[in-house]
Amino acid sequence: MKPLWWVLIYAVIIMSWGWAWQRRHQNIGVVDVLWAKGVAAGALLLAWLGDGAHAPRIALAVLGGLWGSRLALHLWQRVRHESEDGRYQYLRAHWGGHQGKIYGFFLAQALLVVLFALPFAAVAANPREGFTGWVAAAVLVWLLSVGGEVLADRQLARFRADPANKGRTCRDGLWRYSRHPNYFFEWLHWFTYVLLAVGSPLWWLAWSGPVVMYVFLRYLSGVPFTEKQALRSRGDDYRRYQRSTPMFFPWFPHDAHEDTP
Repeated sequence: MKPLWWVLIYAVIIMSWGWAWQRRHQNIGVVDVLWAKGVAAGALLLAWLGDGAHAPRIALAVLGGLWGSRLALHLWQRVRHESEDGRYQYLRAHWGGHQGKIYGFFLAQALLVVLFALPFAAVAANPREGFTGWVAAAVLVWLLSVGGEVLADRQLARFRADPANKGRTCRDGLWRYSRHPNYFFEWLHWFTYVLLAVGSPLWWLAWSGPVVMYVFLRYLSGVPFTEKQALRSRGDDYRRYQRSTPMFFPWFPHDAHEDTP
């Protein structure tokens, strides 16, 4: 597991830089950009340093690197052009702007980078040679999940770009069937590495990706924070959306009359 130490060192360095950046720009949101960048770097580092077969390591480097780079770029565009996300405004206010606590938050994200690199370690140890059916299945899951996340992000960005939608809840496209389709596809993406790790002596470790990501998105840092902020900013309109639309797993609205503003 020595390569994971290199991932940790890299994560601590970029998160420390991110903390300094947020001090100047008053935007903690950069932590999300650096988390995605750090996990992408973890995929590349472990693929390079791993001792498994070439095929799963190449697939890991390409799929993990592209996923993380795409997500980091998308989040960076938001951080650069928008004010600090309401979730982080709340944290800053809750901590009274205490930079020690904010730095601790950034360092905690560095540890999370390592945690989410564990599935990559399982893939990098896979001794199966050749581009097997498991690799093909992993590519299909990756295409579906990343494609769904990109589509959800674009639909939300298009909705937010219209000034007439200020204070309203997006119900366009995938957002009609899930309150958090971007989170759903983000979670689905982690099954890519479960499939790539089939045959690895550390295969069980690959399951930490979808399991831990679901816990974080559903119960800790994803859905709860996002929904609290949505209720603060959109009030009754978001409450109607909550009543009509599934929280995480996409499905049809509960009541066709309730999902209109």
